[in-house]
Amino acid sequence: MLPAVAAFGIAFFCLTLWCSVTVARMRELPTWRRFLPLALFLIAAGASLLRAFDIPEVANAIAFPMNLAVVLLALREIRGRRHRHEAKRAAQ
Repeated sequence: MLPAVAAFGIAFFCLTLWCSVTVARMRELPTWRRFLPLALFLIAAGASLLRAFDIPEVANAIAFPMNLAVVLLALREIRGRRHRHEAKRAAQ
């Protein structure tokens, strides 16, 4: 069971990192929208590091919900970009 939980955690971390970096590379978005997922990801990573200092309550309350928010926000931006490109191609 522990290897499955660890594999899920690593996969979710990689998905969160990929999504936030992908949105940060979108030049057509305003700067604050480009870097919001990356900033939230870094805050969540910092909150996760609080477990190393015996403060798991803050980490449990902040880290996973913030990571989930990063993924949802980033996927919304990625899908919006894809939709805009498809609409542009259809107009041509």
